Amino acid sequence: MQSRRKLRFRLIVSFALFGFGLSALFAFAALNIRTRVEDQLVNASLMDDAKWANQQAREHPGAPSGSRLLTGTVLSDRTLYKAPLTWQSLENGVHDIFEPGPDGEEHHYKLAVYREGGIISFLQYDVSREELGKQQLLFSVIGAVFLFGLLSLAIGLWLSRKVLKPVSELANRLRDFRKAGKAEPLAPHFADDEVGELAHALDEYSARLTAMVERDREFNSDVSHELRTPLAVIASTTELLQGSPDLTEKLSERLKRIERASRQATELIEALLLLSRAERRGPTRGETTEVGKVAADVIESQRPQMRGKPLSIELAVNAPVSVNAPASVLSVALTNLIGNAIKYTLEGSVRVEVGDGRIEVIDTGPGIKPEDAERLFQRGVRGEGAGGSGAGLGLAIVRRLCELYGWDVSMRPRTDANGAIASIRFS
Repeated sequence: MQSRRKLRFRLIVSFALFGFGLSALFAFAALNIRTRVEDQLVNASLMDDAKWANQQAREHPGAPSGSRLLTGTVLSDRTLYKAPLTWQSLENGVHDIFEPGPDGEEHHYKLAVYREGGIISFLQYDVSREELGKQQLLFSVIGAVFLFGLLSLAIGLWLSRKVLKPVSELANRLRDFRKAGKAEPLAPHFADDEVGELAHALDEYSARLTAMVERDREFNSDVSHELRTPLAVIASTTELLQGSPDLTEKLSERLKRIERASRQATELIEALLLLSRAERRGPTRGETTEVGKVAADVIESQRPQMRGKPLSIELAVNAPVSVNAPASVLSVALTNLIGNAIKYTLEGSVRVEVGDGRIEVIDTGPGIKPEDAERLFQRGVRGEGAGGSGAGLGLAIVRRLCELYGWDVSMRPRTDANGAIASIRFS
């Protein structure tokens, strides 16, 4: 995983590297130019002095030979043997010679050689002192580079704090708004620059987002209110009809189905309203909801789906489990899980087990692939198998409800037989 560096850190490093690199480049260029110019001047001076010595020896044969600048010697073809052996075969020009000096240490010499008219002049120049000066200059330049690098780092620290201060202030104001739960205009607190423009854009985005959230809340509240009224009428009318003395058994069964469907619709509306508001609400008067009881009610409401199928369903409450959540929320989640198990199981059994802080729905249907277990909880994804109808929203709603209440919902294939296991672990 790549490490994410802060903008200030990147700005400081960039500025320091730029200052260090520019100083190093300048130092390298200065040393290179000095070396080149010095070599050219020394070579030109030595060659000019060698020519002068050669001319003096030819024009004044009896006069002592010498140099205007340096120590050297002038020889003829007959006396060339007096010169060091390494000098005798050198051509005209300036040569670099490394040999021991009078102090016994090896020195670096520049030797100018000029041959003309049978006269050979040698001029020797000790550049060891110049190299010592170069070394001292090199150390000085390196020290200057590091000094300017540290100076660039200090300037980068100061500039980064100065430049990024408005950005940090903008981030702090956004955090304060998140804690307060109320957004206030940001642009008036910043200058008319790039940060101010960003603050203005954030204000516009916040206004649009706030308006959108308000519209959604109003819509959800209106829909919830308008749907609850007819559902309440259906429930009350069904209750009155069930009290009729001349009610047939077949009609009574149909009324019970209408009553269950009305109750499920009411519960679903309440659960969806909680999701839209991201509101986590517990049962009234601090009571807890018994998972086994809700599961039994859901199983009874889902029995009509089993008609015409060689399918059995059973509930096993191994240990009592209670949750701090409305029965309507738990009912919506279990209705989807148990309803899916009944829907996709053509024959066999569906077993609902409650205990150990969880509830599991085990079926003998076609099962699922391990790689599809997580994908089934995505919005719009439908399972393969019998039926194939629906919009693929049921498990997505279950996942959102479980996330709202801190529950862990999962689905996995069975390992002992065909089928799948859907489970909710309550926190």
